[in-house]
Amino acid sequence: MSTRTSALEAVVFGVDVQSGDVRGDAPSYALVVYDGEDVSRDVVTHRKLRRLIDDEEPAIVATDNMYELAADKDQLIHFLGSLPTGTKLVQVTGAEQPEPLSRVAKRHGIPYGKEPMKEAEAAARLAAHSVGQEVSAFTDTTEVKVSRGRSTGKGGWSEDRYTRRIHGSVKKRAREVESELDAANLAYETDVREAYGGYANAVFTVEAKPSDIPVSRSRSGDVRVEIERERRDGIEFRPLAKRRDHVVVGIDPGTTTAVAIVSLEGAVLDVWSSRTSDTADVIEWIVERGRPVIVAADVTPMPETVEKFRRSFDAAGWTPATDLPIDEKQHRTREHPYDDDHQRDAMAAALFAVDAHEDQFERIARKLPPGVDRGEVTARVVAGEESVEAVLTDLEDDETDDEDATEHEPRELTAEEKRIKDLKRQVDRLQSHVETLEGRLEERDDRIDDLERELDAARREERKEVRRNREVNRLERKANRLERERDEAREDADALEKKVDRMKALWKLDHSNFSDVSAEKEGLVPVKVVEKFTKGAIREADEQYGIAPGDVVYLRDASGAGRSTAELLAGFEPRVILKDGGLSEIADEILFDEEIPVGPAGDVAMQEVDELAVAREDDVEAVVDDWHDRAAARKRDRKLEMVDRLISEHRAGDNEA
Repeated sequence: MSTRTSALEAVVFGVDVQSGDVRGDAPSYALVVYDGEDVSRDVVTHRKLRRLIDDEEPAIVATDNMYELAADKDQLIHFLGSLPTGTKLVQVTGAEQPEPLSRVAKRHGIPYGKEPMKEAEAAARLAAHSVGQEVSAFTDTTEVKVSRGRSTGKGGWSEDRYTRRIHGSVKKRAREVESELDAANLAYETDVREAYGGYANAVFTVEAKPSDIPVSRSRSGDVRVEIERERRDGIEFRPLAKRRDHVVVGIDPGTTTAVAIVSLEGAVLDVWSSRTSDTADVIEWIVERGRPVIVAADVTPMPETVEKFRRSFDAAGWTPATDLPIDEKQHRTREHPYDDDHQRDAMAAALFAVDAHEDQFERIARKLPPGVDRGEVTARVVAGEESVEAVLTDLEDDETDDEDATEHEPRELTAEEKRIKDLKRQVDRLQSHVETLEGRLEERDDRIDDLERELDAARREERKEVRRNREVNRLERKANRLERERDEAREDADALEKKVDRMKALWKLDHSNFSDVSAEKEGLVPVKVVEKFTKGAIREADEQYGIAPGDVVYLRDASGAGRSTAELLAGFEPRVILKDGGLSEIADEILFDEEIPVGPAGDVAMQEVDELAVAREDDVEAVVDDWHDRAAARKRDRKLEMVDRLISEHRAGDNEA
């Protein structure tokens, strides 16, 4: 039966970019409208193209690249969602890895030219001949939602009566939708949220496309009806016409039998495995998906079970030179999904078989004239070991025989014709077997539908439970975090309170020399504490409470300072430096040269609270006076050393003379 679109059945739009780009500004498109007989051509903007699609509702919008109509995946999904329910978007060049349009057109005998209008016409004619992949972003499940059409606020009379009327209207419309779905014999599930006086909303999950549902979007008064198809996780491609093309089959036998179907171009079409299916089930599954040219195994020699399948299809066999290693099978199948290792092995066998015959397939394709079925010729060359020329001649003779109405004497069939006749008988037997199994399949489908409805209900309940658990976990984490922050804040507050208490205690000591008196009366002086004689410690002390000229500075650890550190501290011009530990020679020299007094902290009575300290003025003055005495002696010693050095130098000069 032909799947071609006729003039009476539908219209096909062929589209190609004329100028610009959908990612830029104002692209224009070459548009060809084809009804199977007549062709009309036009150049339209993107907006006009969308308007024509909405107005005329073509059966197919055909293009060689779907991303000429949308800038990215999200825009493509939005474009698909905006198409009329009966309109399909078809990429005529294939699925995820499309072929050049010129090659596809040549293979199917369709006129082709590089101009956008000719490419649009080629796309339209190819789609009309059921060539290409339908682009889909939605499942065949549709959600019909009946809900309130307006707010339940005050409506000019008693609010209770107004709310009850709205909810009653929603309930009434929901029952009408339910009756319409039942009358159409559609499978659906209902989720109702009851409210005062009726329903707040009712959601019907229907196993059908919007075009098959006898309900349309509407909004009237108190009720609105919304229809939305269920989105897939991504973009899916489906052949426009289900044809039994010639394919390569990989089989992995055993307790679990796995089968993979791969096109002659190397695209994985389907994969399946079963522990319970017998030979007839496997053959039936393969027959529904294609006509095997090659049957392949991943080990050598070919297992007897695989050999039986090969003989049943009269296909060529393929096995590797040695058993395929697991890592090579994993690498070859890495871009294709599979459920178990058996499916992986079957898929690897088929893909490696395609790789082994790739050059042969290409040589056959190059020799074929337009319009010749590549799969048929390839099957006879590979499986029947005929030459391409002989097959083409035979096909031409068949066409001539069909057109020739003259009678001829019966002749003895050739070996090739006998084999073709045997193949036809075999196909007839398989088709009879398929018809026998269809009744069983219908029963299984009904049972599967029942189980799927139960599974969907269980999944919805499980998703609700997961959402509840996720929310509980989130709130628990938030509560734990807030408790930690509260505990940390309390610890900080306690530490600050203790610090304040210590600072207060400094001025309220019970000793008579520091008790309840002011610094002015008792002669106390503040002391700036520096933890270490380093640049960082000096700068940190200056940032915290400031070091000003005339301050008393206390170095807890005076060791290790170099020239630049000593110069930094001297630059603050302190009155005196009290130290614990010994100064380095260079630091001592610099402070002495800057005439900054330095004395031991042990000679001064100090009271400290953290970085704060006070000392008696008398003790500080004593340290300063002691330093001046030592400084005077140090200067005298320096002068004596200098005089001795000059005398020594003078004497040395006289001796040389």
